[in-house]
Amino acid sequence: MQGGRTAPASAKTTVYAHSVPGQDETFWEPLGLHLTKVGERAGRLAEPFGGRELARAMGALHDIGKAVEAFQAYIRGRGPSVDHSTAGAVLAERRYPAPFGRMMAYGIAGHHAGLANGAVAGGGLSSLKDRLAAGAAKPLPERCLTPDLDIAPSAVALAGPVLSAGFTHEFSVPFLMRMLFSCLIDADRLETKQFYAERRGERVEPGCALTVADLRDRLTAHLAQFDGRSGAVDALRAEVLAAVRARAGDEPGLFSLTVPTGGGKTLSSLAFALDHAVRHGLRRVIYVIPFTSVVEQTAAVFREALGSDDAVLEHHSGFDFGAATGGAPDDEGLDGARKLRLAAENWDRPVIVTTAVQFFESLYSNHPSACRKLHAIAGSVVILDEAQTLPLPMLRPCLEALRELARGYRSSVVLCTATQPAVTVEAGFKSGLDKVRELAPNPPDLYRRLKRVTVSAIAEPLSDAALADRLLAEQQVLCIVNSRRHARDLLRRIAVADGARHLSTCLCAKHRRAELAAIRQDIEDGKIVRLVSTSLVEAGVDFSFPAVYRAMAGLDSIAQAAGRCNRNGKLPELGRVFVFNSPDEEGHRPPAELALFAQTAASVLRAHDDPLALDTLRAYFQRVYWLRGDEDLDAALVGEGAGAIRGILTALRRHRSKHDFPFADIAKAFRIIDSPLVPVIVPYQPVGEPDAVPRLLDALRYAPAEKTGGIARALQPYLVQVPRSARATLLKAGAAECVRSGEFGDQFVALVNTDLYHPDVGLDWEDPTFRRFETNIF
Repeated sequence: MQGGRTAPASAKTTVYAHSVPGQDETFWEPLGLHLTKVGERAGRLAEPFGGRELARAMGALHDIGKAVEAFQAYIRGRGPSVDHSTAGAVLAERRYPAPFGRMMAYGIAGHHAGLANGAVAGGGLSSLKDRLAAGAAKPLPERCLTPDLDIAPSAVALAGPVLSAGFTHEFSVPFLMRMLFSCLIDADRLETKQFYAERRGERVEPGCALTVADLRDRLTAHLAQFDGRSGAVDALRAEVLAAVRARAGDEPGLFSLTVPTGGGKTLSSLAFALDHAVRHGLRRVIYVIPFTSVVEQTAAVFREALGSDDAVLEHHSGFDFGAATGGAPDDEGLDGARKLRLAAENWDRPVIVTTAVQFFESLYSNHPSACRKLHAIAGSVVILDEAQTLPLPMLRPCLEALRELARGYRSSVVLCTATQPAVTVEAGFKSGLDKVRELAPNPPDLYRRLKRVTVSAIAEPLSDAALADRLLAEQQVLCIVNSRRHARDLLRRIAVADGARHLSTCLCAKHRRAELAAIRQDIEDGKIVRLVSTSLVEAGVDFSFPAVYRAMAGLDSIAQAAGRCNRNGKLPELGRVFVFNSPDEEGHRPPAELALFAQTAASVLRAHDDPLALDTLRAYFQRVYWLRGDEDLDAALVGEGAGAIRGILTALRRHRSKHDFPFADIAKAFRIIDSPLVPVIVPYQPVGEPDAVPRLLDALRYAPAEKTGGIARALQPYLVQVPRSARATLLKAGAAECVRSGEFGDQFVALVNTDLYHPDVGLDWEDPTFRRFETNIF
């Protein structure tokens, strides 16, 4: 091997990768063995997309810097920690031809700190260029490259799906770098965990025993229960299901599934995905949903339909792993919550239900923990629910990632929608996805047959007082507004009467789940229910009200609201949906990010009679998406100062020639949710667990730092996200406090004034000095 002086540890000293505290060195892991195991596993993980040899070579080099005397002294407790990642990156670039050496160097150098920018520092990381220059000046440890590890330059090449037609240097190359990085991270973490588990005499947690074929059979048995149900809606759902399952043999690629709300889209899409996976040897189904509240319900539906908690991994920031499994051990004696928590690190389950935030921000992340799971997307079926809800400034990068997954990673992507697939070329969007095949049988006919409501736009602005009178005149009614404050204000007006209920993200996830179940039961029991909610009920929540009021919003939101009205078509007449505007003086205008959609919808409605007709929706999407320039749909600012570039795809294109991609800057710029919300731990008391939050907070206060991760995850269902300024006001007033701020800063902020968390409206931070015994919020 050429280049660099060697400075391995003494020839009489065994070179180790990992030590075992309190154990003789004979129990430690030799470095060569660790590099071999990581290389082999990384290669296997990259095999589905054709990156086996690159990933294997990365694994063989990633920790070679541990062979230097300084690191071997550190591992024996005789010196400080030293950088051990850069040496392998330097060797990769020297040994392997362009562009492979540089592609490998990014992941090797970043396997602890993250993928750096190629040319300039950013995101708290030195640039790869600077690290390689500094590393080249140091002695390089080459003697650990045994014949098994010394992978010849001629052997390192790409093959298979990743090189299929459409490969580009500006997008395919950096996307591949993240995928290879993912394989390296997961292989390194898994092999390290395996080593320490063996030394402790513990068993490494197994994956799920059920295959996609097993789950396909279970779903088929579950769906058979509904055969023979009468009614037009049930017959249509059966027709949709049969049609999409018949298409499972279609070649992998891009699909759409356009079914109006109530048409059985969720389970039909799952059935297609499992059938399609079995037919084409794909490994898992990943269901991507816009809203966390919808993820919770969808995952519950899947667990029931598939008859397994272990097979379905629900992954988002507020997920309670213990609640999903009952906290009970499985039949092998392992704690179910722990198994799912570990599976979430690399998506090691056959069915994943996650949010668009988790999915897309991971695809553009540079952080090891976020990127670790990316390789699991290869060879999968990705179902994206309501793609048009993606934020406009990030739309083109999101679509480009989906296109690349279908092009080079043997992934099929299904765009599910209750309106129309607005983000496709076939629909008229020139920057959209092309060659998208529709799975539903005749969507216009489905819309006509599933028409269960009338939609009326109220001409004059409707004050809260007048709106409250309308709601009080109904026995069961849903009103959806555009902000948490409006929902709270409106609830106060109707709380004097029976059945007043409220849903918003002012309630923590655990509280929302309980309220959703109680409201659903009250509706079924025929009780009075007057529900005021934000948009969180608009997708995936299977409420059915005879009347629905919707504050002016985008037409896709209005269509989703209509899906909560006469959902199953059981009313003797059509359900009633009313769209209204609030007077400007009441301060309930849509938030800035929604105002454009609401204004466009109002303009379109003036020219069309039926807000839900497909021609109306087409006119709406033309104005929102199709007539916009590319710069509006890829508008993130990458980098800082004079060198900042507008647009993630533009930034990648400008850096393609030297492969000095700005990974750290892109990770910082790419945000599905741009609003700076921060968490507050609230004192919600679940039935049967009134002391859950105090108990967890006590544990957090006194636990060793290395044990706080599990406690933090257990607290996630008790978080409410608020504006940063609101949390600062709570802290300043003494209504909230930082737990262990000296160690964790403001990571854990707990509500101290527990009167601010109400059983009806959740967290109300407007008056941090409020005390319940002094006044009544209603």
